[in-house]
Amino acid sequence: MILQKESSERIVDRMHKINDNEIIQRCKNGDMESFGEIVQKYQRVIYTIVLRMLRDPADAEDITQTAFIKAYEKLDSYKTNHSFYSWIYRIAVNEALNFIKKSERLVELHDTHNSIEDDPETEYSKNELQTRIDNALENLKPEHRVIIVLRHFGELTYRDISEILDIPEKTVKSRLFSARQELRTILT
Repeated sequence: MILQKESSERIVDRMHKINDNEIIQRCKNGDMESFGEIVQKYQRVIYTIVLRMLRDPADAEDITQTAFIKAYEKLDSYKTNHSFYSWIYRIAVNEALNFIKKSERLVELHDTHNSIEDDPETEYSKNELQTRIDNALENLKPEHRVIIVLRHFGELTYRDISEILDIPEKTVKSRLFSARQELRTILT
């Protein structure tokens, strides 16, 4: 008999899924404090994605908190055959997109994570590039911005993005191609 080796990525995915599902089950059984484990596990990555989309730390915090509240309220609708992080990402991305549509504005991101080790000229160049990228992202259509943010800043796979946005992988690839083209045009 030939045994197929499972990729380490799939094993890690499965382990995360099992761990998340155990925590979710405890929440569904009335252990409300267990949801704190989920928040602790995912809040940084959710916040980062939302911040990249909204470009305002206070709004990103609000939307991240709203996403977790909605996830908690809708925990009974979560299907364990899907990954939890895709489900929570979808909620957060939808909240961010709804916020963008409602507000029709974006606030410029001020990067506060400058490296002290860089000389002023290098620091200026980095800030200049970051500002150009942020401004270019701001000019993308929301559906293109979310694809770029999830793929390049969230470092998610096409499959994960497909699950989060509830669109086929081919559509993810197509939108990503179009978004990159649009971004290239804006930057040049």
